[in-house]
Amino acid sequence: MLTYSFEHAGSDSLYEYLYKCIKNDILSGTLPPDYKLPSKRTFAKNLGVSTITIENAYGQLVAEGYLYSLPKKGFYVSDISTIQPSAPLSSSIFSGKNSANSSSFDIIHPTVISPLISEHETSEFQYTADLTSNRTKAANFPFFTWSKIMKEIVTEQSQELMTPSPAAGILPLRKAIASHLYDFRGMQISPDQIIIGAGTEYLYSLLIQLLGHDKTFAVEDPGYGKIRMIYESNQVQVESVPLDDDGIHMKSLERTQADILHISPSHHYPTGIITPISRRYELLGWALKHENRYIIEDDYDCEFRFSGRPIPSLQSIDVSDKVIYMNTFTKSLSPTIRISYMVLPQSLMKEFNSRLGFYSCTVSNFEQYTLARFIEEGHFEKHINRMRIFYRKQRDMLIHAIQKSPLSDYVQIQEKDAGLHFLMKVQTSATDHELIDRARKQGLKIACLSQYYHNPAFAVMHTLVINYSSIDEEGMDEAIHSLLAVVKSSS
Repeated sequence: MLTYSFEHAGSDSLYEYLYKCIKNDILSGTLPPDYKLPSKRTFAKNLGVSTITIENAYGQLVAEGYLYSLPKKGFYVSDISTIQPSAPLSSSIFSGKNSANSSSFDIIHPTVISPLISEHETSEFQYTADLTSNRTKAANFPFFTWSKIMKEIVTEQSQELMTPSPAAGILPLRKAIASHLYDFRGMQISPDQIIIGAGTEYLYSLLIQLLGHDKTFAVEDPGYGKIRMIYESNQVQVESVPLDDDGIHMKSLERTQADILHISPSHHYPTGIITPISRRYELLGWALKHENRYIIEDDYDCEFRFSGRPIPSLQSIDVSDKVIYMNTFTKSLSPTIRISYMVLPQSLMKEFNSRLGFYSCTVSNFEQYTLARFIEEGHFEKHINRMRIFYRKQRDMLIHAIQKSPLSDYVQIQEKDAGLHFLMKVQTSATDHELIDRARKQGLKIACLSQYYHNPAFAVMHTLVINYSSIDEEGMDEAIHSLLAVVKSSS
């Protein structure tokens, strides 16, 4: 019987420690591919822990791709032997094939409605409910703490406020971010690798200058259309790569002439796909084939995983300096706090300092020092924990309300752990364009998954992308009632 001692668990919870033990045994080869793990009940009894501990550890390992499960048979070790690193580290394509793990999406060849879901309504039309917005509610922003820190900064650091910031940003904020990434994402990086910027759009433009306008950038399809638009506006070649159940489809990627790959492996938007560990090593292998290949890891929405540990970042398993990590505080704090950052490999950081170090940091010292102290004093972690609880409650209330309503006869909830949104498959004969138009007439703003595809041949129809972070609790029933009217009129 497989067994582990919890004597050296330290500050880890029991399930976290067990997860790490099993993961290291898989990476070292101690547990071979297709090895059947003990049942949850038997394993729990043998280790003297609860079945919930085993269930959480197994669930995390499945989410990361170290284990796979077979219905009514149990949990087995995934085969990562051909792509694992030299030492342990502390679906089918949407275009057609079906597999046992694939989602029940209907795939047809539609006319894509729009390549980008705009956050700004261009017309004067007023919606009674908006299921496309993922903005933070004003009531959830920690105004009292933020304003208190701002006053302290003005009083205590007036001299620093008047001193020009380095191109990469002030050191206290870069140190705070490095500490946060170590605690939250397991990333061991130097503050000297971090560059602060006013929004990811600005950082993308810096990367294009750094990597070269002659490079070809590959993006996910489906994906957030604004990313493609930013690259194209900077006059670089962009390739769209379809996804399978594990993320970027490797054969399709190999067929492109891409030098740079932009992906969200830990939390893809809008599909919710989590790229398992085996595919992550395949991606790193792809990057290693050519000296000038890099992967941009966009860690979108990573703070809002509602079950298990945060999925380890691709950067944290990269031993060849091929991953550029990017994240932002606009999602976790507020869209109006335009502070984003990227982590460059050491070699690229040296090149940035040499070629682009003349740039001024685009974030004011006032905001940088305020955010640095907000993180240092633990307020950011508390805020994230509070928001995670709030949004999980928000999601559960909306899904429960849907399930107990007549709408449940017409829809199927998918990817409910995808962060601040989930997918909803609709039984309808109407086109996505007709659904959106009928919803608008009901005062309801919706978005369809097909809108996020660049290549119409792969687009999935009749699936809504439901963003729930900004919908009021009292408005849920009205939104569900309106959506029911839309679906019934088109079924």
